[in-house]
Amino acid sequence: MNTLSTNDAPLFGEENVIFAYTRAQAIADGVLIDVSEAAREAGFRFPVALTAQVWADCVAWEPEDSERQIHQDLSGRLWDVLWMASWAIRAQRGGDNASRLPYRLFVVPRDGQSQDAQEVELHVHIGPGDAGEPVLTIMLPWED
Repeated sequence: MNTLSTNDAPLFGEENVIFAYTRAQAIADGVLIDVSEAAREAGFRFPVALTAQVWADCVAWEPEDSERQIHQDLSGRLWDVLWMASWAIRAQRGGDNASRLPYRLFVVPRDGQSQDAQEVELHVHIGPGDAGEPVLTIMLPWED
């Protein structure tokens, strides 16, 4: 119930939702990157998406990056993000039932010079999708 009301009628009308941005819209806009197919190979049973910033920081890698830095590829970097999330979820089984689980992995920054991996913290969040189904989103700690 809307708490701002007069004469028991909601102040803003019957509908309290002013704007809704769906997961499908976020994927279409590139705000989220759907990686469900690769995630199934890593053992996930629910759809998985990465935020665009996780993709940019932890997955994106071009052949030119390998020439400047150290040899890696996009699919291997994606596998690392997904595998470590999967491992963190399995390790958590039977523990705290929080909807957001932090985990760490090592990633070579895509900065044109780094040769060594640095530890990065990511969070895997489980929540409802557009139709209420369980979906996972992998994000940076400060992303919502």
